[in-house]
Amino acid sequence: MKKFNEFLAERAGKGLTVFDIDDTLFVSKARVLVKNTNTGKTKALTPMEFNSYKLRKHEEFDFGEFKSAKIFYQTATPIGRMVQKAKAIINNATKKGSKVIIVTARSDMDDKDLFIKTFEAHGIPMKNVYVERAGNMSGKNSAANKAIIFRKYLQTGEYARIRLFDDHKENLQALLDLKKEFPTVEMFAYLADLKGSVKRIK
Repeated sequence: MKKFNEFLAERAGKGLTVFDIDDTLFVSKARVLVKNTNTGKTKALTPMEFNSYKLRKHEEFDFGEFKSAKIFYQTATPIGRMVQKAKAIINNATKKGSKVIIVTARSDMDDKDLFIKTFEAHGIPMKNVYVERAGNMSGKNSAANKAIIFRKYLQTGEYARIRLFDDHKENLQALLDLKKEFPTVEMFAYLADLKGSVKRIK
């Protein structure tokens, strides 16, 4: 119980808490397709596989399923322990002036309201939570895009600390690599697994 309470602690100064979605808060059946424009063949990637996949010659991503709010709403299974952490942190942090955001590798959904309804259906209060979509950016990969978003918030100078919950080490490292740029900001990177357990990465 002590560990869980650590996540609820809000020290002096505003904090920023960041949650990933896929394989962190929810497991979804949506897949990213890789299409070969030369052969016409396609293959499906899980969110975990997509995080580290590098396109080869003649390949392009098809995010059709990832943009479908209906598929997300119908197939997203909450990772219970992480959802409980998220609910507690959102309720606690926002009361104390800190901010909670979601940063996902997904791009814009085709139905924003239904997308948000998925979170609320599982008790996650979204009124004061903003969703940043790294998939809308044209960077090299998910980690590089997420780093741009982290930097945008840290450059405001508002936050004394930032903590990230993500299932992919590259995304966590992208945050930690910003330490030299923002030496006065405390940074906490937590690797989440499908059981809802987290391990701090330094």
